[in-house]
Amino acid sequence: MTQIDKQEIHKVAHLARLEMTEAEEEEFSNQVSELLDYVEQLQELDTDNVQPTAHIMDMRNIARADKHASYPHRDDLLDSAPEQEGEFFKVPKIL
Repeated sequence: MTQIDKQEIHKVAHLARLEMTEAEEEEFSNQVSELLDYVEQLQELDTDNVQPTAHIMDMRNIARADKHASYPHRDDLLDSAPEQEGEFFKVPKIL
């Protein structure tokens, strides 16, 4: 069992500029120790015949081809906008 003591948690918190109470240091000490124990368990697994993957499921980008299409009610759509400038929507600047 890997044990991380409060002094190590305090040192890392200081380096990260985090303020922690004694209770938080104790809690994180236990949590980090449990996490390291779990990592040790994972290292015991035989992964020799396991292919490296980025995702557990096959990921593919399924996208339709971009096709230009005219909108038959374009003028109605523009008329419903709060503001328009010529044949475009007029929107406030965001930058």
